[in-house]
Amino acid sequence: MHKADGEPQNLRFIDLFCGIGGFHVAAKIVCAERGVVPLCVFSSDIDSDAQRAYEANFGVKPRGDITKIPASDIPCHDLLFAGFPCQPFSICGEMKGFEDARGTLFFDIARILAEKRPRAFVLENVKLLANHNRGATLRRILEVLEGLGYCVHYRVLNALNFGLPQKRERIFIVGFRESVAFQFPAGGVPMRPLAELLEEDVSDYYLASEKIRQSRLEKYAGARPRETTLWHENKSGHISAYPYSCALRAGASYNYLLLNGERRLTEREMLRLQGFPDTYKIVCSYGATRKQAGNSVATPCVAAVLRSVLTALDNEDG
Repeated sequence: MHKADGEPQNLRFIDLFCGIGGFHVAAKIVCAERGVVPLCVFSSDIDSDAQRAYEANFGVKPRGDITKIPASDIPCHDLLFAGFPCQPFSICGEMKGFEDARGTLFFDIARILAEKRPRAFVLENVKLLANHNRGATLRRILEVLEGLGYCVHYRVLNALNFGLPQKRERIFIVGFRESVAFQFPAGGVPMRPLAELLEEDVSDYYLASEKIRQSRLEKYAGARPRETTLWHENKSGHISAYPYSCALRAGASYNYLLLNGERRLTEREMLRLQGFPDTYKIVCSYGATRKQAGNSVATPCVAAVLRSVLTALDNEDG
């Protein structure tokens, strides 16, 4: 972090595989708490709809394919953020890991770390990365990061423990260029009631068909719950109902998640489930926004991790 005479301290970061900017939102929240100016000096995502949403909200269009961008072209920065593609390691995908071309994108993170040597990084992926290929994939990732001279920590965190009504378990991998006293956040934040995230007067556009609604009632073995619930159909076709959402998914059926078994979530509701503020502009279609929300990070989890990272760096500076 840097501070010119008479100027507030600033935090320079890059946002790889940035999607619609969940890391960016978290950085702005945490920097505002600390009186620090967040400066995103580089962002990148290959998806044109994500680029459009990011530009509408942060005023800069992300660069495209990171594999085609030399590390030397990327500005110097304090922190590297990357929610690198999770599909190669997800149970909803085929779990091919590094055999999937998207899995090898981790090595683009590594080459940028090797070239630019930021003080710290925060990476995010699905929790199954921890056990993929009997743990060999994660061991390889840690070997690469530690081989670059970083002190690395990892832990699986659940958005439910950070105030969101969404069961979203994700692995966070944090690294420091220097050895610091770092601890992951404990969580323990009370879950915000699902009902508080719902919009009023939702149009019929979001209603599932009568056939779908009836099939949900037939599949759900329990009595219709009185409280507001999200009904989740898993890959086996079984229905569960909880007072929180299962993990939002980018590629699932439009009907896998229904409020009280009756309607789909609105664009705003999906973003709220990821912790995005209502000031976030929605500029893409329903389908694109649904995909973006499913691919995004849970911003309260990222913010909690970032607070711990900045505390560790401040202690090092002190």
